[in-house]
Amino acid sequence: MKLHREPYCSPVREWNETVPNYGFLRYLGFFNAERIVLTSPEALHEVLVTQNYSFPKPASLRETAGRFLGIGLILSEGDAHKLQRRSMNPALAPRNIKALYPLFWDKTREMIERITADRLETVEVVEWASRITLDLIGVAGLGRDFGAIQDGHNEMVKTYNIVFQPSAQARMLHLIESLVPPWVLTALPIKLNSDMSQAARSIRETCRDVISSKQKKLKEKKLDDMDIISAAIRTGTFTEDGLIDQAMTLLAAGHDTTGAAFTWGVYLLAKHPEVQDRLRHEIRQRLPPLTQAKESPISSVNVDSMPYLQAVCSEILRFYAPVPQTLREAAHDTSILDQFIPKGTRIVIAPWATNRCSKLWGSDAYLFKPDRWLGKSAHGGAERPEGVYWTGVCGG
Repeated sequence: MKLHREPYCSPVREWNETVPNYGFLRYLGFFNAERIVLTSPEALHEVLVTQNYSFPKPASLRETAGRFLGIGLILSEGDAHKLQRRSMNPALAPRNIKALYPLFWDKTREMIERITADRLETVEVVEWASRITLDLIGVAGLGRDFGAIQDGHNEMVKTYNIVFQPSAQARMLHLIESLVPPWVLTALPIKLNSDMSQAARSIRETCRDVISSKQKKLKEKKLDDMDIISAAIRTGTFTEDGLIDQAMTLLAAGHDTTGAAFTWGVYLLAKHPEVQDRLRHEIRQRLPPLTQAKESPISSVNVDSMPYLQAVCSEILRFYAPVPQTLREAAHDTSILDQFIPKGTRIVIAPWATNRCSKLWGSDAYLFKPDRWLGKSAHGGAERPEGVYWTGVCGG
């Protein structure tokens, strides 16, 4: 029971440092079910890259999360995932994402103006992170402003608060999800399932409305929007339901993980005022003041010219990965690092552990140190360059 009593991922961090291993560790979970924890870049590379279709996400995860995430890039598997990834690549191309930077700048300005207008002595960062990221992914991903910054109690905000609010029932489902068929989890007559189903219907209908409006524009040859879903529509490769799934994925994943990164970033800057001062100095040198934000929009050129900002962001994502831990499952009898892995074995991937492992990152792995990303060490001092990528394991 240790894994469920201690803070998330703490035991895995401890094992990573103290238990000798050659790339992964084995432990027994509930009812002695075998679990494998990956601890090395080589093992992670096998599971997430070279053999990724042999290790899909567990069916229980797809069943429960699919209600509000949609079966988009994150939850699709096999041939469906290959097709979706090929089709979404143009929409997610770096130049398209960088073209959205002015939208991010405008929304940031709007949030600062809204916070300062209230003249609050204390700012609830978690709430504001949720509100701005919902608006950001709404505008950048779907081309729709949900108005969360201006109204923290509107329907979209309340819907996602239901989806991501921790609860005793959610913890219960997590504990039993490996013991029962996936459909049982969503069929249990509990309040959480009722609330989740209602929230999922609301999100899906919102996305359907957005897609229908854009498809109408496309038929009229008026679809010139710059958002990600508009780019996906222009490829002509998705059905309407397929587009809705992608929109749901963008909203849920972009909102939740970006909000978590934002919150941890503010926390770490508050704990390290010397980093905050240095970062503020660089930003003020390279960006116009917020009072001139409307007249002086920024572009990716401005952002890319701030190396310390890039280093701070990379270190935040290393230190507090937005997805602390996730799972894969062996689809058939296979191997990891030449060790036999039976079909059905759960594979634990814990960025909160591997991202602070001294064997991978050096003796200062437990320090928040943005300078590790500057100069020659472009991969943050990790033992191997690919070690820097495991923060994003939730993606497609």
